[in-house]
Amino acid sequence: MYNTGRMWRDRDDPTTKADGDIAKALRNAFIADHCRAIWLPLPDSIDIAQLEARVLAIAPAHVVAWNRRGMDPYEEPTDLVDATIRRLGLGAHELASIERQHKRFLGLAGSAGPIVAPAFLARPLEVKPFPKGPFRFFALDVETANNDRGSICQIGVACVRPDNSIETWMTYVDPQVDTWVFTYLHGISARTVRGAPTFNDIMPVLRAALEGAVVYQHSGFDRSAITAACMRSSIIAPSWQWRDSVNVARSAWPELRGSGGGHGLANLKKHLRLEFDHHDAGEDARAAAEIVLLAERRQPITFPSVPQGEVSPEPAGDFNLLEDFDVIVESEPIARPEIRQDPECGRALRHIGTTQITQGNIDNNHIYLRGFFERFPEDAVGGSNRASAAPREISVDWGGATPVMTDLDGTKKFFRARGWIREFFARNGAKAGGEVDVEEIGAYSYRVNIRRREP
Repeated sequence: MYNTGRMWRDRDDPTTKADGDIAKALRNAFIADHCRAIWLPLPDSIDIAQLEARVLAIAPAHVVAWNRRGMDPYEEPTDLVDATIRRLGLGAHELASIERQHKRFLGLAGSAGPIVAPAFLARPLEVKPFPKGPFRFFALDVETANNDRGSICQIGVACVRPDNSIETWMTYVDPQVDTWVFTYLHGISARTVRGAPTFNDIMPVLRAALEGAVVYQHSGFDRSAITAACMRSSIIAPSWQWRDSVNVARSAWPELRGSGGGHGLANLKKHLRLEFDHHDAGEDARAAAEIVLLAERRQPITFPSVPQGEVSPEPAGDFNLLEDFDVIVESEPIARPEIRQDPECGRALRHIGTTQITQGNIDNNHIYLRGFFERFPEDAVGGSNRASAAPREISVDWGGATPVMTDLDGTKKFFRARGWIREFFARNGAKAGGEVDVEEIGAYSYRVNIRRREP
């Protein structure tokens, strides 16, 4: 099926064996990267016909129903093959070999003229140089390909100089994903980022430029996206001094609260008469920086030397017993729209459930999720202690400086990581009998809020 295009080879043709071996290696890497299959490399010397006959002899009939049916090769999935080639870092010799195989596959092996590798594959990927300082602070914005926060496809940074002038740095990012959901929103697609650097390529530049600096984001999404992308790339998340320009705007323009657009960029654009193209990372980063500068005219903003809103350390040990006095009170189902739009950032939110706060919750730092526990993804549900943690974690935005990464305790049915809950309750003045809303804001991403009672 995938013996096609640049991955094609004729194993019975000794004259093209050298090129064919490179094409075969590319095909094996392609299958490992993009196909749901289990495969084993076999030497050409093995008797494949005999091996196949033995496998067919022991296979159930429904599994081999396809056998001996003709099948045309698939068309080459060019974008995916290109991604594998970039990952492998093939040199000019290998690129020329697979291009020759491509022409042989098309029956053009005898065509005249040299074979030249595509320019975007042959050139090394370069990251755009970052502006030179000094800078007072930065504002950062990202766009993502899909609901996975780590699928960053564009990064913009607004650099604010001591004279308050702004220089903007922007780069596209190849998120190396197959699914694009938000192209309709930001206009970025797989074609846009073709040949762009990956997050791994870009992060060293950003880390060096922003280390120890104050970095604004408009809502908590951008920091969580950087953290998620670092997790995907198996690198340590940066220790920048994150700030939220939404909080700055709320303090400077409290009259916008509840105005229909709140303190989201779109509403601030109208209220402050800002000029920018929303959902472009460079433009949105610049807008966040301008919001901070305008707010400074109304009230001073200090930049402390250490990050604020740090999450409290996780209590030692696991919480394995529920207190006898901790009575579970399940709240009644609440009639409300299942989907709503976040006025701060415009993203769709899905209401997962509401749970009532007990005194035991407050005393022991946990939130019961029992009434709607089945709505969380199964692979994020673990056992009763850390030794039986789930294979995947969820992100919980609780209003602090950074979302919490945790799995779910399937026995006690609450978030396993609980160090943040004490501060969450304290910040929101939580009391027994109050309620916590849980909303889904993306794939494996959630938000918790204390429900405000009507006066």
